Amino acid sequence: MNEKYSLLKKVGYAEAASYILLLLIAMPLKYIWEIDEAVKYTGWAHGVLFIGYVFMLLVDGIQYSWKFNWYIFGFVAALLPFGPLVFDKKILEKENGTEQS
Repeated sequence: MNEKYSLLKKVGYAEAASYILLLLIAMPLKYIWEIDEAVKYTGWAHGVLFIGYVFMLLVDGIQYSWKFNWYIFGFVAALLPFGPLVFDKKILEKENGTEQS
């Protein structure tokens, strides 16, 4: 397995998990049962992870000379609940030469 992007992958998986927790657990707790703290802390953690993911995206993109469209794809992936997981798969396909157009 290629460990080239391992920190980007770890941060991406954590960011995706925090987004899912925010959408499926924290927001219902806030809007159904009026527990505001759930969104406050989960949202804060997700925000930090999102910034970390975008930062790692830039670092790896510069380090490995990505084309601009990979930056866009990675950023859009960060906005979707399972996007970082899909982006990670596409990176692996690109690195292994199995990329499908």
